[in-house]
Amino acid sequence: MTKRSKWTAVGLAALVCLTGGALQAQPLKNENLLVGMPQGFKLGFKDSKNGMNMQEFIPAGETVQDWTEMVTVQVFLSRKDLQPAPFLGAMQQQWAGSCKGSSATPIATGKVNGYDAASVLLRCPLLASTGKPETAIVKAIKGNDSVYVVQRAVRSVPSPERFETMKKYIESVSVCDSRLPSRPCPTVK
Repeated sequence: MTKRSKWTAVGLAALVCLTGGALQAQPLKNENLLVGMPQGFKLGFKDSKNGMNMQEFIPAGETVQDWTEMVTVQVFLSRKDLQPAPFLGAMQQQWAGSCKGSSATPIATGKVNGYDAASVLLRCPLLASTGKPETAIVKAIKGNDSVYVVQRAVRSVPSPERFETMKKYIESVSVCDSRLPSRPCPTVK
């Protein structure tokens, strides 16, 4: 599968999950990241370069420069060398280097629909570049075709309710593959 068609498949999966029934039910094809845009969010940024596709979703009325909450989706195409836990470990080190007094949970590893996955919670008490605290939950999944990383971040210390919303969102992120009966894709509307 070409990089362009792979991104189209991922984009379609995300788009279909996001539209919540606006399209006729269709089966997903090949490997797909299953992630949706939170209600009330919009696409704020999209880029594709060096084998990495990225989208950032922010609340309607906000910008990618000034946001209260953001979902970042990254797809590293054909990167068989990337492993979820070491990738998040490197991200954790970058986070610590950019935020004095930051903390992180130990990286949790496991399987998501049969794929290797890892997740981590990152907290920054005061990010120098914004003057605000920042909290992020990040999940990485290694598919057969690509590596998928989804992050949900808030520029605050989240309330227990908001934290639970973030956690449930990240827990719902998955990957499927229509070519593998053991990792079936849902029919999406």
